[in-house]
Amino acid sequence: MKRPQFVVLVPVKAPAIGKSRLRVPEHVRPGLATAFALDALHAARATPAVTEVVVVTDDPGFTARCTELGVATLPDGDGLNASLVAAAAAVRHRLPGAVPVALCADLPCLRPDDVAAALAQVAGGGAWFVADADGMGTTLYAAPYDAFEPRFGAGSRGAHSTAGATEVVGELPSLRRDVDDEATLAEALRLGLGPFTHDAVALLP
Repeated sequence: MKRPQFVVLVPVKAPAIGKSRLRVPEHVRPGLATAFALDALHAARATPAVTEVVVVTDDPGFTARCTELGVATLPDGDGLNASLVAAAAAVRHRLPGAVPVALCADLPCLRPDDVAAALAQVAGGGAWFVADADGMGTTLYAAPYDAFEPRFGAGSRGAHSTAGATEVVGELPSLRRDVDDEATLAEALRLGLGPFTHDAVALLP
């Protein structure tokens, strides 16, 4: 059976206001948030089953960075989940045979092999999701276009499960380790940071 190809949608909040729970110097935080997103999208692009990565953002600076890297962007909309649904609908016209995947941008230690292992489990016509390391949230959500209804937000693991999505199993440490504060950043550091975040962390006191 032929494995599906995937288009990964990465929503990126304006780095100037992102990662507000990270207690780091104000002038460093935007660079960290940018680095997290860049490492996440580079890992997604390096995953063999991924046909394309599209960033969903309204931030001009990050949009320009994506243009330099040859990464397509789509505008943010009214809320995270609605923006992802709109992005999937827009991408469907170009890639009708792909499966859309929403991937969080705060995954600074993400590795392509963990993304590939998760996507290898995605099959059939239903929705699938990867829970975060803390067991409450979601870092990845995938479903065919007609069933693509992400429920990111507080308690998203339970929301996705209640909606009938299947939870992806396996360790997948780099895919589960999202970063919101110093403790989770330290855990990501132990797992091994991507090159952009590695350089950004070097600027911390």
